[in-house]
Amino acid sequence: MKKTLITILATILVCCFAVGGTLAWLMDSTQTITNTFTVGDIEITLEETEATYKMVPGNEIAKDPKVTVLDKSEACWLFVKIEKSANFDNFMTYTVASGWIALAGADGVYYREVAATTADTAFYVLAAGAGNAMANGCVKVKDTVTADSLAAVATSNQPTLSFTAYAVQKDNVADATTAWNIAIGASNP
Repeated sequence: MKKTLITILATILVCCFAVGGTLAWLMDSTQTITNTFTVGDIEITLEETEATYKMVPGNEIAKDPKVTVLDKSEACWLFVKIEKSANFDNFMTYTVASGWIALAGADGVYYREVAATTADTAFYVLAAGAGNAMANGCVKVKDTVTADSLAAVATSNQPTLSFTAYAVQKDNVADATTAWNIAIGASNP
């Protein structure tokens, strides 16, 4: 009985080897997919002519500062900081262009949310004036400015208005206040 069982097992084993040697395995494979991680970026420019302007009571003076978010920039929080000299409000006024939102707790800072760009996208900072020559922004000399007040600043302490732009990625930055704190931390280490 043992011999019979061993003979049967040996026969089965020989058959398995004979059949196994003639099997064709079914197989397949795919092409390799390589993931490349590039660097995201935000690029902005601020354009305006720095100049000296003559103040005439009641006149609008064309001022067209604009911030441009360049093509292929990531979604961002875009800021503009407007800084006035201490005496600016004695002589002139301006209005910030629509779309900019005053940032609470940050004097002179305005922001907007900008989607990822597929082309250069420009945003004017100041609102247009009443005349066609001021279509992209202006400041207005107050009607109350007098010749005496103009003479007092003619040679020194002239009013100034300055603009600085900042951009911070929108992804993973929850709100404008957080983004502003990142921007000023990054630019003022």
